[in-house]
Amino acid sequence: MKAAVYLGKEQLPVQTVADPTLDDGEMLLAIDSCSVCGTDLRTYRHGDAKIKPPRILGHEFCGRVVESRAPDSPIKVGDRVVMYIVLVSGTDRYVEAGRANLTANRTTISYHHDGAFAPFMKVPALAVRQGNLFKATNDLPSDHLSVAEPLGCCMNAHSRLGIGLKDTVAVIGAGPIGIMHATLARLQGAQQVIVLDNNPRRLEMARAFDLDATVLVKPDGSHREEVARLTGGFGPDVVIVAVSAAAAQNDALEIAGKAGRVNFFAGLPKSAPTATLNVNTIHYKELEISGSYSEKKSDFQAAFALINSGRFPAGKIVTHTLPLARIEEAFGLMESGEALKVCIHPQL
Repeated sequence: MKAAVYLGKEQLPVQTVADPTLDDGEMLLAIDSCSVCGTDLRTYRHGDAKIKPPRILGHEFCGRVVESRAPDSPIKVGDRVVMYIVLVSGTDRYVEAGRANLTANRTTISYHHDGAFAPFMKVPALAVRQGNLFKATNDLPSDHLSVAEPLGCCMNAHSRLGIGLKDTVAVIGAGPIGIMHATLARLQGAQQVIVLDNNPRRLEMARAFDLDATVLVKPDGSHREEVARLTGGFGPDVVIVAVSAAAAQNDALEIAGKAGRVNFFAGLPKSAPTATLNVNTIHYKELEISGSYSEKKSDFQAAFALINSGRFPAGKIVTHTLPLARIEEAFGLMESGEALKVCIHPQL
């Protein structure tokens, strides 16, 4: 079969690899759709020491079970499924506390196991046993269902931010993740939702969603004054950083209102992970700062349920589809701001 194989920085050729074969307890999926993640883009541009090449990437997917060697599983051949991609192989204090996303006893699809930028993907027996496959019981397009994985990661952040009816929320970054955060904030009842970005094209696309304002980030810092104006001089109660830029992390601290909550959702590139922050801002404003990494199974479950409810605009998030042979085009579409979420169709 053909697969997009990560060989190192800016090396993701589509090449012929062996078809997956199953051992006891495993399943084989025919991949209908696999979305391109910002992490895929960051890995492509900067590399990732956690990934040992060669590795088939792709971890936001929907597919159909075409072979099973797990007869006791409730998931059967013919079922269309999405997958929680974290496999937990042991227990520790984090697993016991319900925060398995933080355990060292974890592996993930696309990092430690071959992913879904291929016509077929093998589901490890451990993932099958742990109930990581979720059956789709409606006729929503596979492209839409593939968004469950990144939406679950956003859910993880929101589970600690406590957004509600009294809150004004600012999201820095108008890419697909930023739009997901803004949409979740609105669904949780936020009274005002503002999205910031330095790309006018992205902001234009963002206006198709239920936002109160979009703000263009400018080199002179005047966007901070605009956010203050939009919030009556108080600043947002919640600021979410959904772009991998140190400048955005600084902006978040500056625009946040006193006693605000700030979440650094997006990590910085592994090649430049350090930011210089004005921590006095945290001190004098009494800000609460949090990070967000991956997702728990409960987050994925909630995201999948929300998409199934029809209340989450997954169809507007997915703006482009490409065959597997053109996967590298997805990165340019994402970086230019022409696309939000790009879905790859490996069967084409």
